[in-house]
Amino acid sequence: MAEQDEERADAFFHALADRTRRDILRRVLAGEHSVTELAASYDMSFAAVQKHVAVLERAGLLTKRRSGREQLASGDVVAIRSVASMLDQLEDVWRGRIAGIDALIKEG
Repeated sequence: MAEQDEERADAFFHALADRTRRDILRRVLAGEHSVTELAASYDMSFAAVQKHVAVLERAGLLTKRRSGREQLASGDVVAIRSVASMLDQLEDVWRGRIAGIDALIKEG
């Protein structure tokens, strides 16, 4: 994988490593939500939810737009497909390694 792809993968997996961020992502993939609406769904400060949204935005998993005083967040389906593709590639690598180990075991 190229260095830029590695950095993107790091950002994706960092963003997805947190349960709250995964939940936020599920919500914004289902439809656009204001950050204020999102914050009302969690037992944490508005600022904490804003930080989670920022991590998802930096990873390219959601986008924000301003509508008056509200910031509206939407999930980026193309980015999610990119993550899925990355995972498929990793799975192929590991399946190949496991097949190689199985072959060595059968030889031995």
